[in-house]
Amino acid sequence: MSGNLVNGGTTISCPHGGRVAAAAASSSAVRVDRHPVPAADGVFTVSGCPHTVDGVPQPCTTVRWTPAAGGVLIDGAPVLLHTTSAVCFSAALVPQGPPVVKAAEREVASR
Repeated sequence: MSGNLVNGGTTISCPHGGRVAAAAASSSAVRVDRHPVPAADGVFTVSGCPHTVDGVPQPCTTVRWTPAAGGVLIDGAPVLLHTTSAVCFSAALVPQGPPVVKAAEREVASR
């Protein structure tokens, strides 16, 4: 299992461009670049999805993650990597496709 760790600085969107965010701040003390690291069991919501089917709005509203077995855990829950399998769903729980995960740019400074 490999990939970049997802944290609060990671940009996640639904396949239609809606913004994905953890519904509640992570209670984990684990942070990367001062951002909390969410776990796969967290609730992730989608806002601003413009998806329509035959002219009827069918926006993505949630994301469900399916982490691989044997990964890194925080407080017993798997961490999210940019490669973690996931699906966006509508309010009627219709699968809408995988989210797009873009890791935050990292800066390196020398002294």
